Amino acid sequence: MKIATFNTNSIRARMPIILDWLDKEQPDLLCIQETKVQDKDFPASRFESIDYQVHFRGQKSYNGVAMISKRMLNEIRLNLYDGDEEQARFISANIINIPVINVYVPQGFAPGTEKFDYKLRWLKDLLSHIKKNYDPDLPLLLAGDFNVALEPIDLFDPEGLRGEAGFHEDEQAIIRECLAWGLIDIFRKHQPEGGYYTFWDYRIPNALKRKMGWRIDYIFATRPLAEKSKRAWIDIEPRTREKPSDHTFLVAEFDV
Repeated sequence: MKIATFNTNSIRARMPIILDWLDKEQPDLLCIQETKVQDKDFPASRFESIDYQVHFRGQKSYNGVAMISKRMLNEIRLNLYDGDEEQARFISANIINIPVINVYVPQGFAPGTEKFDYKLRWLKDLLSHIKKNYDPDLPLLLAGDFNVALEPIDLFDPEGLRGEAGFHEDEQAIIRECLAWGLIDIFRKHQPEGGYYTFWDYRIPNALKRKMGWRIDYIFATRPLAEKSKRAWIDIEPRTREKPSDHTFLVAEFDV
């Protein structure tokens, strides 16, 4: 089974890249974040025409998540919290009896702000949701854009960026709690060395060529799945395309 995650930074703007990538890689499931489109305008028919089913939750101009699958998805959940939520950041489903959670974690802006406090609350609530509803001894996949670089090897300038949103000890501590509960970073399992990134800021000229990136997108799995992972990689090529997202695809394969 091939699973991928990709922050599109506007799914409609990135459709040529996404469709080309699906045709080339044929993943069983693609988790999408930051679709930036209301549900009524989501381009579902584009995926259905190439035999992918899609489930999504969006909002105008911001956020938005989707799951694009070759296989039947069931037990769809569109909210982290019970009831309606203003921000579309969470979707989960089962694929061949494997629960998958797809998240777009708040960016946080800067420590000491309300947005950063909201990011920490959201991450803590995600961890609580996982602990309440899942078992670390059973299969679970958690994928998406976490907006957190966990270790110094996960970004290009750890000393210069330490303490900022995206590389702050408070948000890292919550991710480490997820790992302590039983989640495993699948990319890091297969690639222990640094210098591999999933995000390059548009505001930095030639960031990709200069290797000035961050690894903030993840595919986590509980041990029963992690033990069946065959490989994981970051596909940089889509980031070199015309009008790319500032992120690229992270992929993992499992022998299930």
